[in-house]
Amino acid sequence: MKRSKTGDERLVKLLEKASGFVSGQEAGGTLGITRAALWKRINALRARGFNIEARRGIGYRLVEAPEFSAEGLKSSARGRLGRAMVFLDETGSTNDVAMGLAAEGAPHGTVVVAERQSRGKGRLGRRWVSPPGANIYMSVVLRPALHPRDATLLTLLSSVACAYAIIERTGLEVKIKWPNDIQVSGRKLGGILLETRAEPDVISYAVVGMGINVNMKASDFPASIKEIATSVLKETGRRHRRTPLAAAILNHMSDELKTLEKEGRKPLLKKWRELSSTLGMKVKVTEGEETLTGTAMGIDDEGRLILRLSNRKLRKISSGDLVMVG
Repeated sequence: MKRSKTGDERLVKLLEKASGFVSGQEAGGTLGITRAALWKRINALRARGFNIEARRGIGYRLVEAPEFSAEGLKSSARGRLGRAMVFLDETGSTNDVAMGLAAEGAPHGTVVVAERQSRGKGRLGRRWVSPPGANIYMSVVLRPALHPRDATLLTLLSSVACAYAIIERTGLEVKIKWPNDIQVSGRKLGGILLETRAEPDVISYAVVGMGINVNMKASDFPASIKEIATSVLKETGRRHRRTPLAAAILNHMSDELKTLEKEGRKPLLKKWRELSSTLGMKVKVTEGEETLTGTAMGIDDEGRLILRLSNRKLRKISSGDLVMVG
């Protein structure tokens, strides 16, 4: 696992907020460092792709930030999520890294981001295609005050946050297919992978992994998923900067976690139902070795799918592989 260098997000935030040049005196005073130390940080940021203009006697101006960076992401995250961050050039799986950090005591809100995954994970042991420099591969450590039976709420919450962020940043019409698929035009744009460690009555920690296809071209998709997957680039016809989108996801997650804590689950479930592409549809769900066909009537307060079978009986399903059949 290769880690990128740690930058100074406070300096990036200062430059981003400025309407023009920031004097060396102001920047150094704000950060509590000398002019020499400031110059070193400016050059370090330039080495990581930040285009910073310097004018003698005037100061510094951020001309352009890299398309995806830890400094940019941390400066844009406004809640508890992202205060601690690990930004990797490459790793096997961001979820594996985050689970390891959580086991070692990493605080709530720790975020792991990678430019590339060599062993990206989807649900049910599937491989998540993770080419470099194109998408968002991000995992968040959570320490929620939830009973283990309510863990599914974290998947629903993360799905809603991703959907809202994508709508906000791209204008796309995003839907959620139960339990964790982010969809546009009926094709998969992203997914959520939840892993937890729990005591009998409380979740010790959870890791929410999110994969969002942002700038993948049609030729980047393997033949096996070319017809069922999509990307923001494919849907909009243009590339999108990943930093604002990833930050928006973290910010919406922070908002939804606050709402869950203060108001309970009803607002979250209402939002999920409004975004759902599954409810009211005839579906086939494979849960373990059992396959059931019926109509998706709703979700209960624990996020379980309520399926009405052909004999009119209702079944509640905690997890499974779902496909539309009509």
